[in-house]
Amino acid sequence: MGWWTKLFKGHKSSYRESYGDRIWDEPRTSVEELTEYEQEEIDYAIALSLSVEDQNGKAVKDEEAHSDEDEHSTKAESEDDEESTKCLSEDDDQISKSHLEEDEQLDKAQMEEDERLAKAQMEEEERLAKAQLEEDERIASTLVEDHEKVSTFQAEEDEQLARALQESLNIEPPPPRFDSGNIFNPYPFFYPPGYRVCAGCQTEIGHGRFLSCMGAVWHPECFRCNTCNEPITDYEFSMSDNRPYHKSCYKEQHHPRCDVCRNFIPTNSSGLIEFRKHPFWSQQYCPSHEKDGTPRCCSCERMEPRDTSYLLLDDGRKLCLECLDSAIMDTHECQPLYLEIQEFYEGLNMKVEQQVPMLLVERQALNEAMEGEKNGHHHLPETRGLCLSEEQTVATISKRPRIGAGYRIIDMFTEPYRLVRRCEVTAILVLYGLPRLLTGSILAHEMMHAWLRLKGYPNLKPEVEEGICQVLAHMWLDSEMYSITGSGVASTSSSSASSSSSSPSSSSSSSTSSKKGRRSDFEKKLGDFFKHQIESDTSSAYGDGFREGNDAVSKYGLKRTLDHIRLTGTFP
Repeated sequence: MGWWTKLFKGHKSSYRESYGDRIWDEPRTSVEELTEYEQEEIDYAIALSLSVEDQNGKAVKDEEAHSDEDEHSTKAESEDDEESTKCLSEDDDQISKSHLEEDEQLDKAQMEEDERLAKAQMEEEERLAKAQLEEDERIASTLVEDHEKVSTFQAEEDEQLARALQESLNIEPPPPRFDSGNIFNPYPFFYPPGYRVCAGCQTEIGHGRFLSCMGAVWHPECFRCNTCNEPITDYEFSMSDNRPYHKSCYKEQHHPRCDVCRNFIPTNSSGLIEFRKHPFWSQQYCPSHEKDGTPRCCSCERMEPRDTSYLLLDDGRKLCLECLDSAIMDTHECQPLYLEIQEFYEGLNMKVEQQVPMLLVERQALNEAMEGEKNGHHHLPETRGLCLSEEQTVATISKRPRIGAGYRIIDMFTEPYRLVRRCEVTAILVLYGLPRLLTGSILAHEMMHAWLRLKGYPNLKPEVEEGICQVLAHMWLDSEMYSITGSGVASTSSSSASSSSSSPSSSSSSSTSSKKGRRSDFEKKLGDFFKHQIESDTSSAYGDGFREGNDAVSKYGLKRTLDHIRLTGTFP
């Protein structure tokens, strides 16, 4: 570093200070005064300094270049890391999905394997149970056979022992049994103590087989059914009045049968025999027949037994052949009966002066006429007669229909009939196809409605008007059922009515009786049924009204009852 020293040593200064003045004393040196050698050293020093500066600048540039390269490298590495991370994430997702699918396949395979094993185990258990059941049955069968063999052997031994005892005791043989089954025992026999006596043949049983039941002992062949007189060998038997029966014989004789299907009436869920019974006909039948479409006669209300024919009317009603025997089928055929009803009213001094048309109609025509009628009370659930007060056009049956194959109505002829209002009553309509006695009672009922309107009675309560009309219908049935040719009416209601009427009563009854002819037993029973229907009706208008009106007529007579109704609108 001598050149650096030489460069800066050539300048010296000195400071000399005195009081008041400053005096600088410094030597002066010029470039010209420097030697050639010193000048070379200075030039070299300057060149060296410039070289150092160049190197320092180059180093700074290199550092900046290296810094840019480092930033670029760092950015590239960051992008590579991000791409690598993304690839790794996608690989992880794919691997996870693959593992999930494999797990699902393994679970499904495991489930199928479990189901197969469970099914195989169930089949194995069923096979073992079946084998066990067969083994139990075989063992039970073997035990039964062994027991029968032992019983047979024991019975043989007992019989041999009994014979030996009888021979040793020298006892006479039992008395003979005659064909009638009675025992002839003329002499008393001595039976040693402890010997059993059969309650059937009254002989000793000894040590053989016997039965102990009903508080006595029996030979097996002496314990017999009271119905078929065959020995009872079953483990179970039935008893009635202290008499034994086979269960089948007892059921045949005492178990109720259905009058419709002819089978034994089954028991219900409680083990009891449950059946329905008609209150009048005493017909008993299975409860199921009320819902299985079994036909019921629209007249007598009996259920028709299986394999029994009945007439099917065109409006869906069913008529048994016994009711069909006296059924009235058209308007012309009903006119004689209508005249009888009029004569009956004349006999009660209640003649209807006006000529009121009477028409036999189908159910549809009757329902349509009822809808067109403003007034009147109708017997539900089905109306079978109607007293009209309005002008209408009604389809009436003009010719008796024929009965075709399968007991069906064919060739039904109807014609329109225009009703004209000439008085308070325009017509009386009655449903066709009903027996004569039922048709007559309906006519008597509707005729009373007409009589009340024509005689100017006020509007009455249903209980009063329907009740007195039912009384007249019941009285007519009485006159039909209990009248004898040449005699008068014989019922309580009829007698009361006759006592309040004049003498034409007996003559009219006699004349009508002569037209009736002989009644069949069924028709008499049918008349009693129609009376029973009126008497047992539960409706307030027809049932309660009839009973109240019948009591009034029985107590005060028909005329006084009607007079009281005209004045007060009530029964006396």
